[in-house]
Amino acid sequence: MATKHSLMTILQKNVQTQSPLTMSDEQILEQIYSTHVHSDTKFDVQSLFTLVDNTLKRSTSIVDNVVQGSKTSTVELHAEDKNAEPNFNSPLCTLKQISHEMSCKPPGEEIAHKTTVAILNKLSNYEWDAKAVLTLASFALEYGEFWLLAQQQPTDLLAKSVAVLKRVPLLARPAAVQKHREAIIELNNLVKTALQVIELIFALEKLTSYDTKDVPALLPAIEQIPVDVYWSIITVVAIVTQIDCLTTQSEHKQELSYYGQKINIILSKLRKQITLCNLQIEEAEYIRKLRKLFQTPVEIMEVFRFLIFPKDAPQQLFDCATKTTVDISVIKRKNVYLIISTLDITDEEISVLRPVYDYTKSHDQYKIVWIPVVETWTEQLRKKFEALMTKMPWLVVTHFGSIAGYKYIREEWHFKKRPLVVTLNPQGKVLHSNAFYLIHAYGMKAFPFTIADQERIDREIHWVSSVVGDVHPAVTAWIQQHKYIFFYGGKDREWIEQFTKYATILVNDATLKSANISIELFCVEKQDKSLLSRFWSGIESMFVTKYHRTVDAVTQEVQRMLSYKNETGWALLTKGSSVVLSGHGNTVLKTVAEFEKWKEIVIRKGFEFSIKEYHEKIVRTTHRCSHLEIPNVAGKLPETIKCPDCPNTMEIYISYKCCHTGNTANDKH
Repeated sequence: MATKHSLMTILQKNVQTQSPLTMSDEQILEQIYSTHVHSDTKFDVQSLFTLVDNTLKRSTSIVDNVVQGSKTSTVELHAEDKNAEPNFNSPLCTLKQISHEMSCKPPGEEIAHKTTVAILNKLSNYEWDAKAVLTLASFALEYGEFWLLAQQQPTDLLAKSVAVLKRVPLLARPAAVQKHREAIIELNNLVKTALQVIELIFALEKLTSYDTKDVPALLPAIEQIPVDVYWSIITVVAIVTQIDCLTTQSEHKQELSYYGQKINIILSKLRKQITLCNLQIEEAEYIRKLRKLFQTPVEIMEVFRFLIFPKDAPQQLFDCATKTTVDISVIKRKNVYLIISTLDITDEEISVLRPVYDYTKSHDQYKIVWIPVVETWTEQLRKKFEALMTKMPWLVVTHFGSIAGYKYIREEWHFKKRPLVVTLNPQGKVLHSNAFYLIHAYGMKAFPFTIADQERIDREIHWVSSVVGDVHPAVTAWIQQHKYIFFYGGKDREWIEQFTKYATILVNDATLKSANISIELFCVEKQDKSLLSRFWSGIESMFVTKYHRTVDAVTQEVQRMLSYKNETGWALLTKGSSVVLSGHGNTVLKTVAEFEKWKEIVIRKGFEFSIKEYHEKIVRTTHRCSHLEIPNVAGKLPETIKCPDCPNTMEIYISYKCCHTGNTANDKH
């Protein structure tokens, strides 16, 4: 037991005497955090700091005048003075106890560390900023008195006697000043820096009333405060030790250079942190005001101005139809569609919105405004922007700077990369935060593209014509004639050839013809790339539009179709605009290829019943995983998605894709 006790004593001694110069922030935090007690001890820290600030600024000014011959006018100091609360009671006993801990200690980093921990133990019930201010106040009491006596002793006998008792002449008389000039300047500059650091810690503590969700930079800054307070206090301890060494004319001196380096690093870091916090607070306040604007009926023009333009930015729009610059008053009392996109908006996406513009030409109560989102404008991007404007007939924001409400647009409206269309009424109320997919999926059928219109359309069960109705004139005619249509495609050419072969046999079968069953085939993959892209982007838009509202049979049909996008093969059978069945390549090909096995059932029970029954039989005996890929640029995505083929929730996987678009010949892939 004695051996174990001795070992523990040695370990404790090593921890206590460890040099702070070799300790990491984590090690320091581990040692000092045990000194802190969370309590409700409160006192007027602000008034104490005000007095400390006044005392040290005047004291360091006296030193500058004495040592460096610089002259700071009394008027300047008066202008900087701040007033403490008139009824403030100084915590004098606490200040004297701290002073007692710091005074007459020999120089050395280990001793300075032990002294700092002792002070923190005495101040265990105070908040971290209060610990720093109290320690600085204790020092200010001594430092201020020291240099006040140095100033008054030539003309005041009492001051002269007290100054001798406090050894002021040993440091303040001309010969001593000349002898220790460099040391006094270093010490005085370190006092100024320590004051600035503690002032910033105090300022940072005041910001803790803000939510770290709004001010994320606050969290790492707050977590670092205990360590910053430690270094502030140990720096003050080292300064006191150096003053004692100088006034006692000791052979030994306290080395201050390391503390100077450390405290200056902390000062620089705190300045950056507080600057960033203030920017984020300003942004959070802006977003709060913007939210209030959207919730309170105001003029649309005021909402638009506040959302788009930073202060002092020119507030103009460009009318692409007339090729003229116009004032934003053109949207006054109008219903406004905000198209928000990067400069990567495609010709197809622009064409999706053109029918809306064509309608607004004869209905002046509606306006469309494109807001290009660009992080940093360059000459090349400006040229790209100008080229895009030639393809657009609507109003355009021509502000070549940051969008004031970009963070709101990104976080509240979930802007990523794909275009958003935000619907606003004349009072600035948001009627739909992203109507782009609604417009893409349903066109003018969903006009005027509000949430109410989306809910109205969601109740409809015939979604096929919205996606495929305009892909080809023949398809439009077949849908109108209420014919059966096999839409099919896939990534595997061999599968497409096989399906075409067996589907053609089925279509031309005498049994079906005698029953007046007419089936058309339409291979999506064999059409041009533009049509293929429109087909799948239409399915995707339909899914995004529907999944946020309600998950019903129609939503699951759309989801099932979207899950086939990158499969080897797929087929969708419709009758007019109604879905009969959709299937993966394996199951639907087998169903069509084995037509002879279920052909007789068609005569008795009908074509739809027969093909669905046989397909479902094959699905039950075939296992495959469902994969659903949704681009991460499609606005707000659901957190969970139910499988369209079973009751399970689908697992989430992350994949990355690059098609090398926009690269130069020298780019490496």
